[in-house]
Amino acid sequence: MYPTLSDLVPWLPAWDTHSAFVAVAMLAAGVVFLVERRRRGVTDPRLAYLVLGALAGAAVLSRLGTWAQHLDPSRNLGLVDQLLRGNASVLSALVGAWLGVHVAKRIVHYPGRSGDLFAPAVALALAIGRIGCLLTERPGTPTGSTWGIVLDEAAAERLGAPAGVALHPSLVYEILFHAAAFAVLWFWLRHRPIAAGETLTLYIAAYAVFRFLVEFVRGNDVAWMGLTRPQLFLLVTIPLLAARLIWMARTGRFRAGTHALPERIAPHEQHA
Repeated sequence: MYPTLSDLVPWLPAWDTHSAFVAVAMLAAGVVFLVERRRRGVTDPRLAYLVLGALAGAAVLSRLGTWAQHLDPSRNLGLVDQLLRGNASVLSALVGAWLGVHVAKRIVHYPGRSGDLFAPAVALALAIGRIGCLLTERPGTPTGSTWGIVLDEAAAERLGAPAGVALHPSLVYEILFHAAAFAVLWFWLRHRPIAAGETLTLYIAAYAVFRFLVEFVRGNDVAWMGLTRPQLFLLVTIPLLAARLIWMARTGRFRAGTHALPERIAPHEQHA
């Protein structure tokens, strides 16, 4: 494992590896977002507030989502410590970003759908960010075969994982999923006649199902009935996403002729 960049490459600075990859992920996502915004002709200046809402919501809820993980409150960090240095959750970050965007829309009275702008950017950000997770976090459960990631004694002790045993590279699975999702979104789905905003729905629904399945080899603590906390959360959210997809199919939001691109907002509406 490589907690700092200098552990990965000796001549690099001793910066936190995970934070460095998150920074690169945010930069790449920003570029993709700007390119897609220009392609779709979205010029409303209020869009910047939606981005700030997404970042703020993701930053806060990613930490709060893992706060009360112990039934005994004394085992949990205080609120300030949790926000500053607590574990972060990707699922909580996605929920926080969604809430942050919707709160920002209400505050600035943004009238359009924005999911199509965020979908490829989020997919690319998660693909890159998960590389940082792969280099610093516990890989997964034992594979029962000769392939997988094998930790030495020091890394195993630090991560709370078995040493000398091939472990599922579960984070590699996630990287491949998000990279494939980005490719599908960028090269195909964003050009399809899908109702405005719904490419994000498709991506999140696909990730929800994938994440539920990959949790079986992630090595996260079992919370109840053999399922991890992310799986219990997804047991609630997957049916909601499925209902949304069924509604989309029944209302023709996947059929040709459906207006896919968000309408350009008239100049007189931009400062409403």
